[in-house]
Amino acid sequence: MIRDAVLRDGHAQARQPLLAWRVRRWSLLGVDVMALVAGLALASAARRDFDVRLIDRTGLLFAAAVIAAAFVAMSLTLRLPQGRHTVGSAEESTALAVAVTVAAIVTVAADLVTGPPRVVPLSVPVVGAALSFVLMLGLRLVVRHQRQAASRRRAGVPTLVFGAGVAGGQLIRSMTESVGGPYVPVGVLDDDLRKRHARVHGVRMMGGREDIAAVAGATGAELLVIALPSADASTIRDISQRATDAGLAVKVLPRLSEIVGSQVGIRDVRDIDIADLLGRRQVDTNVRAIADYLVGKRVLVTGAGGSIGSELCLQLARFHPAELIMLDRDESALHALQLQLHGEARLDAPEVVLADIRDSEQLTALFAERRPEVVFHAAALKHVNMLETHSQEAWKTNVLGTRNVLEAATAVRVERFINISTDKAADPVNVLGRTKRLAEQLTAAYARANDGAFLSVRFGNVLGSRGSVLTTFTAQIARGGPVTVTDPDVTRYFMTIPEAVQLVIQAGAIGRDGEALVLDMGEPVRIADVARQLIALADRPIDIVYTGLHPGEKLHEELFGENETGTRAAHPLITHVPVPPLEPAEIGRMGRRAEDRVVASPAASLVGEWADERVMEVR
Repeated sequence: MIRDAVLRDGHAQARQPLLAWRVRRWSLLGVDVMALVAGLALASAARRDFDVRLIDRTGLLFAAAVIAAAFVAMSLTLRLPQGRHTVGSAEESTALAVAVTVAAIVTVAADLVTGPPRVVPLSVPVVGAALSFVLMLGLRLVVRHQRQAASRRRAGVPTLVFGAGVAGGQLIRSMTESVGGPYVPVGVLDDDLRKRHARVHGVRMMGGREDIAAVAGATGAELLVIALPSADASTIRDISQRATDAGLAVKVLPRLSEIVGSQVGIRDVRDIDIADLLGRRQVDTNVRAIADYLVGKRVLVTGAGGSIGSELCLQLARFHPAELIMLDRDESALHALQLQLHGEARLDAPEVVLADIRDSEQLTALFAERRPEVVFHAAALKHVNMLETHSQEAWKTNVLGTRNVLEAATAVRVERFINISTDKAADPVNVLGRTKRLAEQLTAAYARANDGAFLSVRFGNVLGSRGSVLTTFTAQIARGGPVTVTDPDVTRYFMTIPEAVQLVIQAGAIGRDGEALVLDMGEPVRIADVARQLIALADRPIDIVYTGLHPGEKLHEELFGENETGTRAAHPLITHVPVPPLEPAEIGRMGRRAEDRVVASPAASLVGEWADERVMEVR
């Protein structure tokens, strides 16, 4: 009984605000009807030079009844009393105009049908409707102004909004119209000088990014929301840094492609993260071109359990391939990938293959049985420092493993082969770069032996991938520091995993035989800046320690080799670079197993002149 009483009280409390809201909406309809009658009366009085003795009261009452009935019917049809539109919004004003116009037309038609003589002059319904519409809009402007003033007086986090565009306007309106919302807008900032004297839904424009500190002090703001969904990373970094220096917390609106629907509001505001600070590029994907080479095809991904491979599989599945074959030597990674794809792990399903690309015989048998038509080769060893110490493992996987996959793919005449490479293959100085450069040259060589397109895709550091600088720094910050950086001036290119994979798939649609397609990574970012930004997000004092560059590390990475020239023939973010293929004789001297050749000391020359007694040095 007590539980039932509590439930009844809860339902009653929930109904009270709803009942009050309904009363207000229907009361507004009643006020609109009175405005219509008042407008009609004013128009009639004006028509008779305000001599009320000359007004046909019976005819006026008839016209008032007709116009009121027609207006109520149209309002119900447009669901104005049911709250379809926010009071005072442009959408409500448009619907209101439609309802008033239709009501005036119906009244004029009734006047024509019942006359002559006319119950009221034909001009009266027209002029009266116009006057009543002005009265209705005036009432709504008063309501809206009072609501905005009340929102600024309520308790909430005083908030500055940076961005006076469409997204910023929608966000401010959401803040001002939200009853009991967490944020109270106290000012707007924008770098556009043309907007300096504007007001956005009643909130005053107060300057640009250079004024953030002064405005924060003047308004008592505690939070700044960056409402620039299409801003680039450098803009986000600069505004965020200025706000942080002014003692403001920073939040951000995600880009519009990440928001469900075209409207933004309070619920879309989220904490700023490192991906916002390092890259927010919108990728224009040619879905039709992608569909042409993926839909209904048998697609195989090597290294499917890795950071890039798993995202590849997730995105490829959306293009409905006839079969998606996910190959990896890590059974736990395949288990996790299936959970992502299906919500359950079915490790006995034929879509997952536990295999090692070093095993040429197993690969050949697998390709012969499953006959993939498109192959994404993402399997590789990638950690620079470790591979400097274990160069033979890099040789086994990155070179011989790639050759095994290429050989198996050529045997079944795949239509398209995409090798995932790295910016370290451009003028390589370390084991990883040298082996990946060889993988590019092998791919170009096998392109000549197959009718399909064999190509490589090259990009740099991927945010959030296993062992990336982001995960390393995050772990170090979680332990309380210090954060270790090799050199204060070291720079790297960065992309998010979804951006990188989306461009890889796009590159597979436009690449030609033997090319390396180089993804546009934007501007290089200083690693020390990444560390400082992550520490700022953590909001705790953490030291940065500089350890010096390790063997094989560059101070600055390049996306192109010194002798490489490319063109952007099909996509503004993808550059096509020709790759010199290895000659068949050179490939023949490689052998198929690591034991066939001697591998030299870790940090120096690996793979190059494939003589039995000498180590090969990569071109």
